[in-house]
Amino acid sequence: MVPDYVISGNDCPAGWSDPKKNSPVSTEFSRTLNIDVPLICGAMYPCSNPELVAAVSEAGGIGIVQPLSLSYVHGYEFRAGLRYIRRLTRKPVGVNLIIERSSKKYLEQVHRWLDIALEEQVPFLVTALGNPRWVVDKAAAAGVTVYHDVTSRRWAEKALDGGVDGLICVNNRAGGHAGTLSPQQLLNELATLGKPLICAGGVSTADEFSSAIEAGYAGVQMGTRFIATRECSAHPDYKNAILKAREDDIVLTEKISGVPVSVIRTAYVERIGTRAGALARWMLRGHKTKHWMRTFYTLQSIWKLKHASMQGAHYRDYFQAGKSVSGITEIRPAADIVSGFAAALNLRLKPGAMH
Repeated sequence: MVPDYVISGNDCPAGWSDPKKNSPVSTEFSRTLNIDVPLICGAMYPCSNPELVAAVSEAGGIGIVQPLSLSYVHGYEFRAGLRYIRRLTRKPVGVNLIIERSSKKYLEQVHRWLDIALEEQVPFLVTALGNPRWVVDKAAAAGVTVYHDVTSRRWAEKALDGGVDGLICVNNRAGGHAGTLSPQQLLNELATLGKPLICAGGVSTADEFSSAIEAGYAGVQMGTRFIATRECSAHPDYKNAILKAREDDIVLTEKISGVPVSVIRTAYVERIGTRAGALARWMLRGHKTKHWMRTFYTLQSIWKLKHASMQGAHYRDYFQAGKSVSGITEIRPAADIVSGFAAALNLRLKPGAMH
């Protein structure tokens, strides 16, 4: 599948001003949202502070709000946080909604977040870990675009049955809860589904970004690269760990959420190991006990990841990151990253360019 590159833009959703019209290469994804660059700053707990989200959108990409991060980590009531971001940029932003049903109380909160996001005219939603149909039904009535996180064709087909507009393709190079397939394997599996695909994982350089778009992805989602920016409020220890890490320093641990999560190997991680305990693994397999165990892990991860991000290495915990760390050598402004990626893509795809 090869994206249709054009110079164009659609009317942006109400409540958000039009981005610049001199945008160069675009894809179906960027045209739908009327953004300059098909680049997403993925939702990150706990690193998605409002200033980072706004900076990426203002530069021409699109930043995604992570509601728990906005409220629990950065101290904003959800609606107030969205309005603060709007004061920083009038360009489109998105909201991430994790829609799993393991906690009734949490799911009720997700419903409230969705209603507020639609009332505040957020034009883009990214859903994960559940059937997105109820989100799509509400969003479609408001003209809002919905993409869903997937790691394989099986989950992609379920998401499409739920009516989503596109797919965030989480590969085996991603940070956090990574997939099992390479970026190219995922593209090969999903290209025939006829929906825009976003490469999520393994991209931190302009060349990698351009290669993903040229291969057939309609956009790229990055997390790790945007942690190592001036606008991200993560602790300097976290950012420095990313700068020092190489690909083989990224390991999978079950200690955070009960399922493998990509983190930087530190002395702390090596000391405590990466496998969940035998009792935890047994409880996660049980029909009646898995709900309790998943709730415990969720609460634990919310606490641990927040403190690791805010307090740094003095708080002995985890720094989530993907294998893209190898391409990150300096802390830069988010706008520099977005503009540099756009320039590289234009150069790669302009008529007569060498590929």
